Amino acid sequence: MGIINEEVFYGLLLALAGFLLSMILTPFYTHFAYKYQFWKKQKTKTVDGKDLPVMTKLHAHKFSRKFPTMAGLIGIVSVTLVTWIFNLDRGQTWLPLVGFLGGSFVGVIDDSINIFGSGRGAAGLRGPVKFFLITVVGVALGWFFATKLGWTTILVPFVGNLEVGIVGMIIIFAFIVVATSNAVNITDGLDGLAGGLAMFAYGAFGIIALFQGNVLLFGFCMTVIGWLLSYVWFNVPPARFMMGDTGSFALGAGLGVVAMMTNSLLLLPIIGLPFVVETGSSLIQLCAKKFLGHKIFISAPLHHHLEAKGWGEAKIVMRFWIIAGVCAILGIFLAATGGAV
Repeated sequence: MGIINEEVFYGLLLALAGFLLSMILTPFYTHFAYKYQFWKKQKTKTVDGKDLPVMTKLHAHKFSRKFPTMAGLIGIVSVTLVTWIFNLDRGQTWLPLVGFLGGSFVGVIDDSINIFGSGRGAAGLRGPVKFFLITVVGVALGWFFATKLGWTTILVPFVGNLEVGIVGMIIIFAFIVVATSNAVNITDGLDGLAGGLAMFAYGAFGIIALFQGNVLLFGFCMTVIGWLLSYVWFNVPPARFMMGDTGSFALGAGLGVVAMMTNSLLLLPIIGLPFVVETGSSLIQLCAKKFLGHKIFISAPLHHHLEAKGWGEAKIVMRFWIIAGVCAILGIFLAATGGAV
């Protein structure tokens, strides 16, 4: 077996371990989630406090039954155990794992308030508090990345490395963690949507890491994919549970760290284009209502607009997955031709 085949085999074993462990843990999570009623409360207000009549109507059928959130806990435990036991390395996997856990920490707080809170505060953490917490996580990770691992340059495809310094790197790193965390969180609105998109994104960066010789980082990405395969199995319509902010913030923070670790920052908007579009549609909607006094989309983000236009949930999810696959292929091609690998 050639060396490249051994590396691929290693990553596939980690993916299998992540998948099997997640499948084993799922019944335990489901038991406790239903016993202690981890019910997701439907969002009825926008970030600026306005009502959401369109989305409330679209998803009324979902919330007519009780099903739990915070299933991201399964992935947190699975990815952490597999990485800690088989794939922990200071230079390649420690930072992505801590980013994954840091994002999940913010998400757990938010989900817990949503599940067990009451009154106006039951929607979860207030936006500024959530932003502050994930920013702290990003700054801490960026500090370690720049000072302990010695990264102070950003690769510009087809041009070369651009020196940004320690402070610049910390700022950039924190921005990426905050952006990706919120992007995945915003996209997590339909059964299987965020999970499937994240699989393609992690797969693309995993392949880039493999081509760079970062085998352990490739293994980390494959471990995450293993969990997501298990999650999507249970999350396709009708979903048995939701990953919640626990899962979406973990996936987003981890994805941002992986992009930085592969020195593929400028490829992130391409590989993660569906996340960019989803976040952009929400931002456009917010700005249009604030400055123009009317909406651009029937409902935001884009997947809710398409729902309101009459697209079926499965149709939206599948087509977003296809777009994500194309973006992943394009990102890998640009990495290979632009000097990232």
